[in-house]
Amino acid sequence: IENLPVMQDTNFGSVCLDVSIDDFNGSGFSYGDSVDVAFSNGFELRDIPYYNGYYANVGAPLLAGYPGSPYIKAALNYGDSLWTMAELSEGDTATVALKEMGIYRAVQEAFDISYTNERADYASDEQFANFRALAGGRMRPDACYRSASPVDNEYNRARYAEALMRQAGVRFILDLSDNPDEVDAFIAEDIEQGMDMSYFLRLRGEGRVVMLDLTAGFPSDSFARRLAGGFAEMAAHDGPYLIHCIEGKDRTGFAAVLLEALCGATYDEILADYMETYDNYYGITWESDPGRFTAITALNLDGMMRFLADADDGTDLAAIDYADPARAYLNRGGMSDAQIDALVERLCG
Repeated sequence: IENLPVMQDTNFGSVCLDVSIDDFNGSGFSYGDSVDVAFSNGFELRDIPYYNGYYANVGAPLLAGYPGSPYIKAALNYGDSLWTMAELSEGDTATVALKEMGIYRAVQEAFDISYTNERADYASDEQFANFRALAGGRMRPDACYRSASPVDNEYNRARYAEALMRQAGVRFILDLSDNPDEVDAFIAEDIEQGMDMSYFLRLRGEGRVVMLDLTAGFPSDSFARRLAGGFAEMAAHDGPYLIHCIEGKDRTGFAAVLLEALCGATYDEILADYMETYDNYYGITWESDPGRFTAITALNLDGMMRFLADADDGTDLAAIDYADPARAYLNRGGMSDAQIDALVERLCG
């Protein structure tokens, strides 16, 4: 497909190609294919996988037709902004060509998972909203929660996440995904849909809602700076805390890894919390689907843990103490040891 207009995805830094998933697939592309992407400014991505999700290693390029998205997207998985790296501008275009059919099909089939946005399909409000307390190490029960967004109702979960955070007595919200203008628009839509947003608005009026507007690129200096700043604000306020992005899965997953690691959580404790998201959304557990459980752990969580600990492939990740690597990451982002100590005290008592 030639000369597709491109747009910047400001949430994740990926590049939106102006073609629908149905039209793209109808042109002969299939999930699991290898493709070449050539931009009109001369930047190229060669022999990259085309998936229906973000199944590449940290920082690796891919083309994604994510269910529900209006566009095909090119991205660096958990990496820097591809739009910035490729030096793209409005008016640029992309041409996508098939490189090899089905070469990545085994990975596609292992990760081909989806969930519904209907509350009736889930056993509880907590499962539907992906809402739970962080745990592990010395962390106090109910000191900090994670969830899907309590304001962005794109996936029909905001009403439930908002009610659960009120029930938990949340006193500080760290919103990883949004900026103030976006939240204003979400709140207006929520109120129009009959949601009572007075609790959230009161917290925001008291300066207890911090919005970081992060992409998913946790290895970047920008991500580290913004997250460290958000955690410093947490340390300056009493909890309980709530951290969230949109689904409470990727950006929230990395933030939860850091907080649990600071509190002395083991690899197995961090793994249990991380994979609860995949149980909540997809019903994937070690018992129900060991193949997918292992694949998701190896690609997603282990990629985060190897990055954090600067560990090589083949390292026994379960043998590492992640408290110091988590502290070093936040130091790199500008958070002082005193601020980190204050945050740990808030979380652990």
